[in-house]
Amino acid sequence: MAKKLLAFVLACCMIFTLAACNKSDTTAKDDGAKGDAKEEGSKKLTVDDLKVGFIYIGSKTDGGYSQAHDKGRLALEEKLGVKTIALENVPENASDAEKAIRDLIDQGCNVIYANSFNYEDSMLKVAKEYPDLYFGHATGISQITGKGVENLTNYMGRIYEPRYLSGIAAGMKTTAKKIGYVAAFPTAEVIRGINAFTLGVRSVSPETTVEVLWINSWYDPAQERAAADELLNRGCDVIAQHCDTTGPQVAAQEKGAFAVGYNSPSKDAAPKAYLTAPLFNWGEYYISDVQSILDGNRKSGLWWEGMASGAVELDALSDNCAPGTAEKVEEAKQKIISGDFFVFQGPIKDNEGKERVKAGERMSDKDMYLNFDWFVEGVIGNASGK
Repeated sequence: MAKKLLAFVLACCMIFTLAACNKSDTTAKDDGAKGDAKEEGSKKLTVDDLKVGFIYIGSKTDGGYSQAHDKGRLALEEKLGVKTIALENVPENASDAEKAIRDLIDQGCNVIYANSFNYEDSMLKVAKEYPDLYFGHATGISQITGKGVENLTNYMGRIYEPRYLSGIAAGMKTTAKKIGYVAAFPTAEVIRGINAFTLGVRSVSPETTVEVLWINSWYDPAQERAAADELLNRGCDVIAQHCDTTGPQVAAQEKGAFAVGYNSPSKDAAPKAYLTAPLFNWGEYYISDVQSILDGNRKSGLWWEGMASGAVELDALSDNCAPGTAEKVEEAKQKIISGDFFVFQGPIKDNEGKERVKAGERMSDKDMYLNFDWFVEGVIGNASGK
């Protein structure tokens, strides 16, 4: 009987000991897991961890849009010391765009930016496949429409602000009271720019019209030049543009007319015609976005900054501008920066006479970004692109 009792006591001791050991092991594993998770969550990427890839619709020496982005890429390298690589002249069709994105990933890029509107579907597709990588898409709309993903941001400058100022310069220069505008696609972004420019023109020359020709391409040097020639032949004596090269400015110079550029300073391309240009400072975004990745607090959304932040600006006025232009431009600039003046504040009518923005009202960011499918009074053309 004593032996049975002793065996029972020893068995209980063993069960207790094993249970205690198991409990101790479980606690250790839990604490270890929590410690690992905390360490992983607090770990920040370093400059050496990053390689940043860029996809351009044009050449980095195009004198316009892609060159402006490449200037931002170089500013990023200089400021933060990260490694970068750029792919140029990438078509916007799905197969070429997707291949370019995947090529950058294969080359070790963990941050990827694409600079043209029609890359967005490809960017979204690949971003969903690689949730641990970071993507940025210029001029896109997925984040504001609610179709975006967590690891992709849209970014754009409020270029309509310096567009308005460039319109003042053009309106003060024209004597024919007819200005031509070479436009890419009938998107809200392009229409927004045309409208801002026209409002600037008519703030100093109320009777002047702005005639729009669509080329249905973001980057097509031959079409850009041909459209400018057509507008000049119709009697326009100043040419503005939303397209990527300096072709319209060169065409204006050859006809003894004047021009407003876009994206990059381009006085050297047409020194006798150039008035000024609305400019992007893409480095403002690239530096701030990559810094947020390094800091571990990067968030998806829409980055849309204006002149007050330095994201966009008007190039220096050339000597070709009319007397008094600098004073008019500076006055409007300071009012925009201070908030005393808003470009799309009513009353604003469309080019068919319908009131679109009531007196005292301002268009919302969402309406400006997505819902511009109409031209303001003074524009000759069809906002549908026909």
